[in-house]
Amino acid sequence: MPAGAIVRDRPDVGTVTDLQTRLFQTRQLSTALAAPLSAEDQCVQAMDDASPTKWHLAHTTWFFERFILEAHAPGYRVFDERFNFCFNSYYETQGKRQPRQHRGLLTRPSANEVHAYRGHVDAGLRQMFAIGLGDAPEIARLVEIGINHEQQHQELLMTDILSLFALNPLRPAYRARVEQRGARDAVPLKWISFEGGIREIGDEGRGFSWDNEGPRHEVLVRPFKLANRLVTNGEWRAFINDGGYREATLWLADGWATVKRESWDAPLYWEEHDGQWLQMGFEGLQPVDDAAPVCHVSYFEADAYARWAGKRLPTEAEWEIAAQGVSPVGNTLGSGALQPLPSRSQGLGQMFGDVWQWTQSSYSPYPGYRPPEGAIGEYNGKFMVSQQVLRGASCVTPDNHSRSTYRNFFYPWQRWQFLGLRLAEDAR
Repeated sequence: MPAGAIVRDRPDVGTVTDLQTRLFQTRQLSTALAAPLSAEDQCVQAMDDASPTKWHLAHTTWFFERFILEAHAPGYRVFDERFNFCFNSYYETQGKRQPRQHRGLLTRPSANEVHAYRGHVDAGLRQMFAIGLGDAPEIARLVEIGINHEQQHQELLMTDILSLFALNPLRPAYRARVEQRGARDAVPLKWISFEGGIREIGDEGRGFSWDNEGPRHEVLVRPFKLANRLVTNGEWRAFINDGGYREATLWLADGWATVKRESWDAPLYWEEHDGQWLQMGFEGLQPVDDAAPVCHVSYFEADAYARWAGKRLPTEAEWEIAAQGVSPVGNTLGSGALQPLPSRSQGLGQMFGDVWQWTQSSYSPYPGYRPPEGAIGEYNGKFMVSQQVLRGASCVTPDNHSRSTYRNFFYPWQRWQFLGLRLAEDAR
């Protein structure tokens, strides 16, 4: 999930005490997520799209140091001037930086030095609050952005370490196997109808949001139906068995070219052994759970599956209209599952958590959108091309980081995140 942009002005970010508490809870969670990993695990970069754990821990720290402490805390001492080159991500205005695809070459600073860096910056942040600077609206706003930015990187930290472990011939587990309780079979697939008309979507200005979630605006939608749950592994296996990865007519041209070039025949992390499909997860290589939502599929695959099923993917406007009024709570990071789980809902379920849901909508600006000014607003606007919007949240999205207006976005061939799909159809 690309870390993004800037929150628009908010009068209701909470009290300074609440903000300070959430800040250090977020900082502590990042450290806890890295705790099961060795120093070697934290250094390696599995692919160009991923980053080492150590880099995530340092980059989120650099954000607080660069944009808050250096700019606003009197007498703050920078931990190491060289870190600006090492841990800047995409901020052109902040100078030259280590190329993304070479972040795994940063064997120095060591993991211990990165943790020392985090401690140094946390001490600076605590001092900033102690002297009352946290009361300043601009600083509170930057801290709020930093919290949400670090939450994005917590999800990336988890998915990036999974991509690394999946490439390791030992298939290491991030944690010991945990027996999941609850539903074992997928609930029957049902269709829920929604009326068409002129509706409003986008941020209403009642809390934190990234700039790409607004402005709120009207959209015209036709009557439509959404599936009551996500597409499951068992349903995806039927797609495989029916030759879904071999039938060119199901695929977009770029998708079919990708299938042929990459030799795709199943979702990422699926492996067939002696006629049984296994899937790499945080508990190592495990049998595929037919009742759980399929994940690690690209937009190309999601679109082909929908066409095979005689349905389509929802637009992001349809998804948001359906999600309005639905509690943004689900199987996210705090549940401890660390994997998608079967739906338990007889109604509209799995809107948040389990997997991010592909939509057929391209990632583009809403009517009236203007990129924010300044370095910290450099992200979202310049990425609004050639990507697809996803909605919801995943099983490794931090709790309280989900909302109906959240617009995630990835390129159509990417699939190392927890990406899945829900079917839609036109109402007749």
